[in-house]
Amino acid sequence: MRNLEKYEGVIPAFYACLDEEGNINEQAVQDLTKYFIKKGVKGVYVNGSSGECIYLTVPERKKVLENVMKANDGSLTVIAHVACNSTEESKELARHAESLGVDAIASIPPIYFKLPDYAIAQYWNDISDAAPNTDFVIYNIPQLAGVALTPALYAEMRKNPRVIGVKNSSMPVQDIQIFCQAGKDDHIVFNGPDEQFISGRLMGAGGGIGGTYGVMPELFLKMNECLAEKDLETARAIQYDVNEIIYKMCSAHGNMYAVIKAILKKNEGLELGSVKAPLAPLAKEDEKIVEEAAEMINAAKAKYLK
Repeated sequence: MRNLEKYEGVIPAFYACLDEEGNINEQAVQDLTKYFIKKGVKGVYVNGSSGECIYLTVPERKKVLENVMKANDGSLTVIAHVACNSTEESKELARHAESLGVDAIASIPPIYFKLPDYAIAQYWNDISDAAPNTDFVIYNIPQLAGVALTPALYAEMRKNPRVIGVKNSSMPVQDIQIFCQAGKDDHIVFNGPDEQFISGRLMGAGGGIGGTYGVMPELFLKMNECLAEKDLETARAIQYDVNEIIYKMCSAHGNMYAVIKAILKKNEGLELGSVKAPLAPLAKEDEKIVEEAAEMINAAKAKYLK
């Protein structure tokens, strides 16, 4: 049985760090990596949805990962999302990720065309074969990808010895139970929806990967600690407050990740830029939402962190 301990816990999804022209800001990538090391999270999930991967070029995604690995002192488990709609580009990113020494690669299914399960399995196995010495995580996010990971497809993928589990971002928490029972103790399931972090963990998820963790990692770490201590009342209270923060951030005209980056600038002094077009940047009227969400995060930290 393999050791999955390095994947257990709180793993923030890494944000795209951009300069004023919308290009990758290498120093900002390194600064964000060091920020996560300082906060004490288990690892980072690089070039996923929160990293705006769909709108980054292959060279840009390579540059992001290179700078994460440059700044990582070995403290962080690194999972690199490598999926592109092109199998060849996905394999290129997989080979690149393995050459840098990441812990795992991950992939959504191909989007746009609705492919049969056997074609999706071939796509994932081709990507995995390009990084033969690296763990592989299936990324299940049907509400965006348009394709759901079925139990039958997961059974087929578990024949690949590099497959270690699923990042499950589907909304029904029951899916976590299904994948946990299927993979048993030899695979790991990551909770995806941040709004149900404690629900997913209680249903068996060994860790969580989420797009809002990075703006308030202390709160997710505290929830994780409360779960370990079986303090479910406090865990639930934190989850409720975290969800209110998420709802506030989602209420802006601009994309939620533009809001998050503005909050990180205000609360942490990180200069991560805006978001990649065609994602919507912050509007003038969003400044109040940024202020309110930043204050809500600070208030929650003051309330729960001793």
